[in-house]
Amino acid sequence: MTTGGRQERVAGVPPSGNGASSFHLWWALPDRGPFSEVSAVLEVVTPPSVPRLYFWALQVSFVDRGRDLGAGHTGLQWHPGAPEGAVNWGGYSSAGSELRGTKGGLAPVDGPNTCHYPWSPGRPYRFRVSAAGPGAWRSEVTDLLTGTATPIRDLLVPATGLASPVVWSEVFARCDDPSTEVRWSGLEVVDFTGHRHLAAAARLSYQSHADGGCANTESRAGPGYFAQLTGLSAARQAVPEVLTMPVT
Repeated sequence: MTTGGRQERVAGVPPSGNGASSFHLWWALPDRGPFSEVSAVLEVVTPPSVPRLYFWALQVSFVDRGRDLGAGHTGLQWHPGAPEGAVNWGGYSSAGSELRGTKGGLAPVDGPNTCHYPWSPGRPYRFRVSAAGPGAWRSEVTDLLTGTATPIRDLLVPATGLASPVVWSEVFARCDDPSTEVRWSGLEVVDFTGHRHLAAAARLSYQSHADGGCANTESRAGPGYFAQLTGLSAARQAVPEVLTMPVT
């Protein structure tokens, strides 16, 4: 479909290199880092209803005295190979190779990065990335209704800090598959003095039509959260550069 001379993809499988459509919320923070800890709360409000992979993740960059060593991503997955749910903690070095990591206590799904983890829609889960020791960075998921914290595993990166936090949705479904919604809240970093900073604003980015992105995905701001939606009935229109959570 074309609107006002602009191409819009609202149906069919995304023709991107990996078969997914992605969109991002880059945190606006007063401090650029590096950080000792980064965390975010994820809730799947409207879950998928098709047997396709959906991945909702918190991503952080690994840095060492100004050097970029790569990035890791952690979050929930709607995974055809894990009917009750899955979590992931994996990433890539700045050279493009997959980051090495430890074997955690959860059963793997299709490799060491993705593990079985039962999760439920409408339930908040906090993902926290922090150091587990020199050169070891752990992701931990906490069910906020029970308070149960579960370490996923450690990525082995000789970094001294974290930077550039972002949350995103990567969807391997058709653009016109039934709509889904997830919400992100509690976007928090901790600096090396122990001060905590919350992100109440985020810069938006969407995968372009040329790169295979769906035009009927959208990020929105609500009281205390950002929402990411897929499978909307029409293509998004005006896209702000920055979203800010409304003051309640």
